[in-house]
Amino acid sequence: MTPMERKRDITAFEDGPLPRYEAVKQFIRSRIESGEWPAHHRIPSENDIVADLGVSRMTANRALRELASEGAITRVQGVGSFVAAHKGSTALLEVRNIADEIRERGHRHTSRIDLLEEKPASPEIADALGLATGARVFHSIIVHAENGVPIQIEDRFVNPVICPDYLAQDFASLTPNAYLTLVAPITRTEQIVEAVLPQSWECKLLAIGRNEPCLMIRRRTWSDTRNVTVARLLYPGTRYRLEGISQ
Repeated sequence: MTPMERKRDITAFEDGPLPRYEAVKQFIRSRIESGEWPAHHRIPSENDIVADLGVSRMTANRALRELASEGAITRVQGVGSFVAAHKGSTALLEVRNIADEIRERGHRHTSRIDLLEEKPASPEIADALGLATGARVFHSIIVHAENGVPIQIEDRFVNPVICPDYLAQDFASLTPNAYLTLVAPITRTEQIVEAVLPQSWECKLLAIGRNEPCLMIRRRTWSDTRNVTVARLLYPGTRYRLEGISQ
């Protein structure tokens, strides 16, 4: 912000009819709507707003919180605030590769492997995969990001009888969905959608607050008559939506 812009905006806040937090919101929205700050542009921090506009930290914080709740910006803990893009979406009635969805929007997909291991199946997972309790299963937790912003935790268990080489794959360049579709083509899917609040470890992976509402899909897939995988997919509600079309 130039000194002239700073002087003009401070004067507007001092003399204008709007409450100061509303004036800050209007200031930010005007730059978004004009295209000066495009989607994913990092907006000034609370400290910058306080210094540049001469408002209190409480005022700056309220303005950013309200803009985030209204969907105008996205706040990523420890990273900053960014102009929100149109919410990404995933097809609810089909199983798609999240990397393909992101690329189709003209955006960049990246993934981070948080966990990749073999472990004994709990009673719940064993039942979901049609295995005996304690049978070995493969477990992966992968965070998918769109233009660097985390949008999905993929928490997946895989039947090693059907996909014995699962743990040897490079999931930084190939998604589990893409690999599993090649090895065991899907013939049947079961999906359950819930609205949930994230657990503390999920908040850290998604860089969201504890009270951020999330969408969760519980998904089981089969290839022929065999259970292949059971997955729990978690999306921050302010960054994603689910769509379904029935014909």
